[in-house]
Amino acid sequence: MRSLHTAVRALVVTLLFSISLIPQTAAALVKVGVSDWPGWVAWYVAEHQGYFKKYGAKVELVWFPNYTDSIQALSAGKLDANSQTWSDSMAPLAAGIPIKFILVNDNSAGNDALMVTPAIKSFADLKGKTVALEQFSISHFVLVTALSKNGMTPDDVKVVNLTAGDAAAAFLSGRVDAAVVWNPWVNQIQLSGKGHALFTSKDMPGLIPDALVAQEKAIADKVKRKDFVGMIKAWYDTVKFIEDHPDAAAKIMSKVVGLDAKEYQAFLPGTRFFHQADNLEAFGPASNPKSLLAVGPTIETFLKDNKLLEGTVDFPKGLDDSLLKEAMTH
Repeated sequence: MRSLHTAVRALVVTLLFSISLIPQTAAALVKVGVSDWPGWVAWYVAEHQGYFKKYGAKVELVWFPNYTDSIQALSAGKLDANSQTWSDSMAPLAAGIPIKFILVNDNSAGNDALMVTPAIKSFADLKGKTVALEQFSISHFVLVTALSKNGMTPDDVKVVNLTAGDAAAAFLSGRVDAAVVWNPWVNQIQLSGKGHALFTSKDMPGLIPDALVAQEKAIADKVKRKDFVGMIKAWYDTVKFIEDHPDAAAKIMSKVVGLDAKEYQAFLPGTRFFHQADNLEAFGPASNPKSLLAVGPTIETFLKDNKLLEGTVDFPKGLDDSLLKEAMTH
């Protein structure tokens, strides 16, 4: 799933890969990394429904069971584009890797949550309690944001570092008072009756953008650029299909990740899929609190406070809205 950062050491390793070692083909084709998150699995809906073909986009979706591997593959030039978060793109950008955000797929809008026992009804009740989470992941960022918004700091709780699945298991077995997890674990805890959400990603709009991030070299390639523009058009059709036919969309998406379609459908409301207007807002000026430029410094501060980021991020340099605009006019 989605970690919050790519370790700087791992990034340095990826830079040692030579792009010349990657097999090159004459075919006009963009290779796009995809991992297990509803906003990214949705690309398979675009493929299944023929939307890539409709807009002349030659796309190869490359599945990554391990999300971090996909980030490293993009940084090493092994992919033309990848599905990754704004936060996970900051270390590569600070390291000078030439990548750019070209489309925002979604914002997490409830799929990440701070789950607590029924006895905990407020943040005051959370003080001194044990919280399980995957350290330095999106979950950690959610906890820090939740505490900050409620006049508390991480020192007010006891953090136990566990993977998301283990954190959920520890919570369900009563070994911890709270857990910060993402779906499917949020849904499992709610259905168990053993916990409820005290804070979710819905309470931090714009802070967890999930996106399509491309290599500058691929964007500059005239043929691949056309494929990217076609992908953007296909995305808008995909969002409309998911909204109009959630059952059919869940059936397609659930097969990709090996889940039951009904179970998968529960994840869709916690994902705010982005239409064209949402994207234009996301790529807008820093004066808009929901824009990528506005939320960037908050994420950067978290990464630096936890020694997860070296150097400085040039936020505008990491964005390219020209393909969005091209998709509107062609």
